[in-house]
Amino acid sequence: MARAAPARGAALVLLTVGCAFAVAAAPAVTWQRAHATFYGGADASGTMGGACGYGNLYSTGYGTHTAALSTLMFNDGAACGQCYKVACDRELADTRWCKPGGACGYGNLYSTGYGTHTAALSTLMFNDGAACGQCYKVACDRELADTRWCKPGVTVTKTATNLCPPNHALPSDNGGWCNAPRLHFDMAQPAWEKIGVYKGGIIPVMYQRVPCEKRGGVRFKIDGHDYFNLVLVFNVATSGSIKSMDVKISDSNDWAPMARNWGANWQSLANLTGKMLSFRLTDTEGQTLVFHNIVSSGWKFGQTFTSSLQFN
Repeated sequence: MARAAPARGAALVLLTVGCAFAVAAAPAVTWQRAHATFYGGADASGTMGGACGYGNLYSTGYGTHTAALSTLMFNDGAACGQCYKVACDRELADTRWCKPGGACGYGNLYSTGYGTHTAALSTLMFNDGAACGQCYKVACDRELADTRWCKPGVTVTKTATNLCPPNHALPSDNGGWCNAPRLHFDMAQPAWEKIGVYKGGIIPVMYQRVPCEKRGGVRFKIDGHDYFNLVLVFNVATSGSIKSMDVKISDSNDWAPMARNWGANWQSLANLTGKMLSFRLTDTEGQTLVFHNIVSSGWKFGQTFTSSLQFN
């Protein structure tokens, strides 16, 4: 499969569809297939303005998570401001051009410390990313399962690192395993084969949420742009997941709230560039930690900072 060239022609229909804040949940819909290219340069400066009339996308709050839509999708402007969740289609794409990591944003699960004992959660369990990083102990349910496909006396503990999207074209008991309100773990195969026999394919399980065990401190990776900063929070022990996050810059005494953008990524629309940063995190069990000056001044996008603090 040939790699797609940058979409210079996409500038003809400039549409902002990125949503910085989710105000209300949209009805569940099935995933659809399309294609994606890119334009606007590495700093996204070429995406400013456009056919929706939003002008400077930073000052109007849209940032760089935006897209220009094809004529049919644009629908004479009716789609302006709509939000779309997009993922690389690994079934159809050349896998060289797909980035791994899933809907939590953890990227390479080896380098971020999660390994292969991971799972994608069904929509209800994923909870718009609030479950990212949580840990679950899972065992085959021998009361309900065909015993040919259960491995007895074995449990596996895995981390939620992805969303298993619904497929409303199929019934929830025959292919639409992740349709709401079904509870489902789409597990990494090495983890699944700890408790089930490969040929079985799908098995009923029993599970419980358990504390996450991590080595070292909480880590922060900074991405985004000058006026649209994303901070990935990972390697979180105990609860595994973050409920709220605040940031404080070196020349201020005030904490500014951050918002979950997607998965385990938190955003700030303030200009944090060049500032020494402190973060305040509260996990989903209510424990709060303050990471004073964890990010040094002069930091660069793409850098990861490791703390010496950890939740317990």
